[in-house]
Amino acid sequence: MSPQACPRCGRVLAPESPQGLCPLCLMGAAAAAGPAPAGGSMPEVVITQIPSRRPEPPTTEQLAPHFPALSIESLIAVGGMGAVYRATQKSLGRPVALKVLHAEIAGEPGFAERFQREARTLASLSHPGLVAVHDFGQAGPFFYFVMEFVDGVSLRQMIRAKSVDSAAALKLVMQICEVLQFAHDHGVVHRDIKPENILVERAGRVKVLDFGLSKVVGPEPQSPLLTRSSQVMGTPHYMAPEQWEKPLEVDHRADIYALGVVFYELLTGELPLGRFAPPSKKVVIDVRLDEVVLRTLDKEPSLRYQHASDVRDDVEPISRASIPGAAGPVPVGQAPAVPPIPPQAPLPAPRSTESESAARPARAARPPRGREKLPGPLIAVIVLQVLATLFAILAILSHF
Repeated sequence: MSPQACPRCGRVLAPESPQGLCPLCLMGAAAAAGPAPAGGSMPEVVITQIPSRRPEPPTTEQLAPHFPALSIESLIAVGGMGAVYRATQKSLGRPVALKVLHAEIAGEPGFAERFQREARTLASLSHPGLVAVHDFGQAGPFFYFVMEFVDGVSLRQMIRAKSVDSAAALKLVMQICEVLQFAHDHGVVHRDIKPENILVERAGRVKVLDFGLSKVVGPEPQSPLLTRSSQVMGTPHYMAPEQWEKPLEVDHRADIYALGVVFYELLTGELPLGRFAPPSKKVVIDVRLDEVVLRTLDKEPSLRYQHASDVRDDVEPISRASIPGAAGPVPVGQAPAVPPIPPQAPLPAPRSTESESAARPARAARPPRGREKLPGPLIAVIVLQVLATLFAILAILSHF
């Protein structure tokens, strides 16, 4: 296995590097966040990447007594924040996903505030590209979400399976842009966009989940704990520089940076670490994508795209150009329709009406066959011969 690199500077990491960073970058992030508040501690670092030692998730038998309204069937996945189970809601007979948060996370300081914030945020958003939340709360020792069940795979699984070509990648990115723009318009920043948090249905529709680290930047007041704590939140390889250096000033442009990392990974199968090459140097793609991807990955937020919709606007014409014969936008999440074969053109009907005759420009009449015009020089010779004959006749007549 090739050694991992620091997501900020590209240095090779030691196997047990804290938070996935090299020592210099880790110290720099802490220094950039400023000194600890009086009577407080250094800024909190909250990393959501999956740890090397995952907590043991509860079994379905352990969960069943606490969720009598659900028939819990099987464990689907275990992530950095919790375990997800497939279940059936008995009253409605519909499949759902039960997300149970890790006990270690539930015991962290400030967890209750973060949990309530995630629940309120998700409840306030309704979009086809967001995983819907049906219920949330605490059942016994377990904090949980009952969510929409998505019949599909994560973007991470698709990348590992190398099942995404460049044309499909562009359509997926456009969908992600739509979801992010919707959330940003409602004052919500995800702050943890990564392939694990993006699901793709069998029909090709993207579903973004896990807003547990979102930051509400609207007028709603935040708790003193959340405003007082300088929290570096996210997954290292997908975090924008400002998430390390100025965590309290993070805005929606951090999501655009993470989108750029996902975009680069979709196109090349690699992460943009260190001094990375443009995507077109790695794979055969439209070179115009280089400018789009590199702009999303600019270290300065002011030099990036300022809106996710702007990324979509620049990707869409490139996506259309990759589809032969495409005359307009291709609906997101759908395959481009195959243009129908045009019917054979009928033979032209005879034109006999006076209006049609008048509308046509006049054409010079063609001489009938067998009466072609004689060449000019030949006509002149004949005329001279005729004149000479006439003069000869007149000369003979004058002698009489």
